[in-house]
Amino acid sequence: MLTDRQELVLRRLVEDYMDEGAPVGSKALSAAFEWGPSTIRHELANLEELGLLAHPHTSAGRVPTEAGYRYFVDRLLPEPPPGPSLSLSLVRRELDEAMRVTTETLSQVTNLLAIVTAPPIETSTIRHIEVLALQPQVLMVVVITSTGGVTKRLFTFPRPVDTGLADWAASYLNERLLGLGLGARILHQRLHDVSLPVTEREFLEALAPVFTELEESVETTLYVEGMAKLLTIERVTDVSELNLLMETLERRVTLLGALRFALGASHTVAVRIGAENELPALRSLALVAAGYGLPQRSLGAVSVIGPLRMNYGQAIRVVREAALQLSSFVADIYDER
Repeated sequence: MLTDRQELVLRRLVEDYMDEGAPVGSKALSAAFEWGPSTIRHELANLEELGLLAHPHTSAGRVPTEAGYRYFVDRLLPEPPPGPSLSLSLVRRELDEAMRVTTETLSQVTNLLAIVTAPPIETSTIRHIEVLALQPQVLMVVVITSTGGVTKRLFTFPRPVDTGLADWAASYLNERLLGLGLGARILHQRLHDVSLPVTEREFLEALAPVFTELEESVETTLYVEGMAKLLTIERVTDVSELNLLMETLERRVTLLGALRFALGASHTVAVRIGAENELPALRSLALVAAGYGLPQRSLGAVSVIGPLRMNYGQAIRVVREAALQLSSFVADIYDER
């Protein structure tokens, strides 16, 4: 624990450094306090000894360390103003569009890299299936899910398909699969029903990939916006760090793993600073994330990534608000409150 004076000095120094991006000296700080420069220099030395500040050899000023940022975030952030800090306008949107709007808005508001994970596809259920004959040998299967997702898949057969068989398949699939989760084992059983005649069974097996592909897409349900904002010279200057970050952003499964810690704490904002991040590519950056979902089930995460010198107060407020608004949106889709 710091003294009240030390906390005041640390808070002012961190805020000045976040605003200006340059080391802060005792002379600049003395203009904000009634104490003399010697008193402030003494407190700065104490804070440096505690590991909360660093003293770059090229400057007479000091900068916050990762521990200094952590103390600032945990204890010194000012109270946010009342009322919502973000408006996403998600009403009447489909799930995919809502995820994109959320990601784009987060990046625009914070000027940081924004990443949002969509609910896993297996949490969706099948709402409607169409089997449409486009040409004698070409069919299109349309699957509409409970979250508003629409998937279309074309199938080409070596010879013309009996339209009666296509109509039967549509009726059978809607009767047998409606309301089933895309990851449910019973769905696969009903697609491979051995009690059906050979012709019908083989036809259903030919159409099965449209459902298999939906289930396999679970690892790609991630939206990223604002990479160019993060990968600027003033924010990431080390070439090796830049390459590592680019590789990580391309490996979406890795990013999903990095955000998994936020899923267990719906509506609670988590902040990981520098070395607190598990991924090497993020150890010179800060990550602010929160889970969103239903009252009894977390479905995804909202996050922003930026430099250690980010506006933590703003990032925490907008991530929290985005998580709350997305939770309300998916509750309406899943019809759960």
